[in-house]
Amino acid sequence: MKFSTATLVFTGAIGVLVGTLISDRGPRVAFATPAPAPEQQAIDPQPAPADGKLRIIVFGAHPDDAEYRGAGVAIKWAKAGHHVKLVSATNGDIGHWESAGGPLAKRRLEEVRAVAKAMGVTNEVLDIHDGELMPTLENRRTFARLIREWNADIVIGNRPNDYHPDHRYTSILMQDSAYMVGVPFFTQIPPLRRNPAYFYTSDRFQKPTPFHADVAVGIDEVIEPMLDALLLMKSQIHEGGADGHPGIYPAEGAARQKRDTDVRTSLARRYEQQANNYRDALVKFYGPEKGKTIKYAQAFEICEYGRQPNQADLKTMFPF
Repeated sequence: MKFSTATLVFTGAIGVLVGTLISDRGPRVAFATPAPAPEQQAIDPQPAPADGKLRIIVFGAHPDDAEYRGAGVAIKWAKAGHHVKLVSATNGDIGHWESAGGPLAKRRLEEVRAVAKAMGVTNEVLDIHDGELMPTLENRRTFARLIREWNADIVIGNRPNDYHPDHRYTSILMQDSAYMVGVPFFTQIPPLRRNPAYFYTSDRFQKPTPFHADVAVGIDEVIEPMLDALLLMKSQIHEGGADGHPGIYPAEGAARQKRDTDVRTSLARRYEQQANNYRDALVKFYGPEKGKTIKYAQAFEICEYGRQPNQADLKTMFPF
């Protein structure tokens, strides 16, 4: 086993790279743990502008999850002038079959920044190793702080029954914040005056309970720019992420063009399946004539924690 040391500084959420460990299992990067910040005077959350617009924060486990879960509805909110933030709970530094560590984390940060720019939203990637997220007190405070700082009206994330531990714990941390965002002295950021409404995004898991669509949003009119934006995450979509393999994304020629076409078609099918799976919810919100013709959609379930919106609230929160 050989060790090489280097000191690199990355901008954004990636932090400071202090050492690279090279072994027979490939590169592994350790990030410096920042020193505790000195006590500071409490800072007010970002004030909601007097524009009557919503403030939405979407949590995902890795640099691609919030993007998938936000996707078309985030673009629709942004086009209407609402304020959307996408947050990744880990930096994605082992989520690829070929590379890992700081270089991969930097690449995935750059990809989701490009996605956010294309969607017209903002984003943040937390400097926590991929595969190592835990529902700790420190991380609970981080989630509560992010929601308070954003002054969120709506919080979105995955449900806790999920195959990936990072996905499960992202959901747990989001749930844990639903009460703590209103507790006065939990963080230095003052509490929100009104608890946000929390929503889950759809999934295929059946136990302990299947997903229930309380809201479904048609995204036909934004499907092409949405796909354009999501396909900027080449390390995940084109190259297969952790489940990829050599040759999955040819360097050039007809084979590469076919791969580009295939991944776009597959990604579009994901949202087409949501429209078909949650047709009843589309009909409920759009009426039979339009609801039956929507081809692409996203669906959301109301979390039992946080503010409990009624039907009138839902139409205000999803004004589409």
